[in-house]
Amino acid sequence: MFGFLFRSLNKKTEDMAFWDHVDILRHYLIKAVLSIFVLAIIAFFYKDFLFNSIILAPSEPGFITYRILCKIGALLNIPDLCVTNIPLQLINIELGGQFRYHMLISFIVGIVLAFPYIIFLFWSFIKPALKDNERKYSKGIVFYISGLFTIGILFGFYVIAPLTINFLASYELSPLIDNNITISSYISTITSLSLSIGLVFELPVLIFFLTKIGLITPELLRKKRKYAIIIIFIVAGFITPSTDLFSQILVSLPLYMLYELSFYISKRSKRIN
Repeated sequence: MFGFLFRSLNKKTEDMAFWDHVDILRHYLIKAVLSIFVLAIIAFFYKDFLFNSIILAPSEPGFITYRILCKIGALLNIPDLCVTNIPLQLINIELGGQFRYHMLISFIVGIVLAFPYIIFLFWSFIKPALKDNERKYSKGIVFYISGLFTIGILFGFYVIAPLTINFLASYELSPLIDNNITISSYISTITSLSLSIGLVFELPVLIFFLTKIGLITPELLRKKRKYAIIIIFIVAGFITPSTDLFSQILVSLPLYMLYELSFYISKRSKRIN
C-alpha cells in the first residue's frame, strides 16, 4: 500500500544492503534529535518571553485575539464578543513544577521550530525511492507540510486556544466555586490544542496520499460534505465563548476551507494518477 515509502529499503542504490539504509536513517535521526536539542536549549534561555509573551498571554484580557474580538463586537453590536475579564488564577502545587514545565515547553518549542527541518530529513531519506512521476507530483511537499503545520499551530494558538480558555475559565457551576487552575492543566490545554490543530491542518497532505493509494476519492468527500459541515459547526459550538453565530463562523470557516482544499487536492490527485 505504502510501497513508495518502503522502496527506500531496496532502491536508493541497487547494491546497497539493508544495514546501509539503516545507517543512513540513523544518521538522519541523529540530525533531527540534535536540531530539536539545540533549539530547545535556545528556547530555554528565553524564559520570560516564552512564558509571559506566549504561553501565559491567552490568560489575559489584553491578548491580541480578545482585543480583535472586542473591536469586531463593537462594530457588529455583539457585546458578548468582548472579553474583559478571565476569572483564571494559575497555581503551582509541585516543588519542581515550574522548572519541569520550563523544560517541557522548551522541548515542545524545539520540536515546533525544528519541524520543517525534520520533514526535510524524512523527505531526503524517501525521495531516492520514488519514481519520476511521484517526485514530480510531490514537488514542494516539504514546504506544504511545514506551512500547513505552522498555520495550524498559529490558528490553534490564536483562535482555538484563547476561545477555549475563556469559555472554560468563565464556566461556573456556582458563584461559590473559584477557578484555581494548576499550571499543569493550563499548559496541557494550550499545547494540546495548538499541536492537535497543527496536525489537523495536515489533512490536505493526508488526503493527497490516501487518494493516491485509493482509500479516499473526491466523490466520497463530495458525498460526505454535508456531514463534515455539521461536525465542523458542532466542534465550533463547543469551543466558542458565546452562542452567537458570528463567533462560531469565525472558528468553523477555516476548518471548512481546509475540507474544501482537501477535496480539491483529492480531485486533482485522482486526475493525475
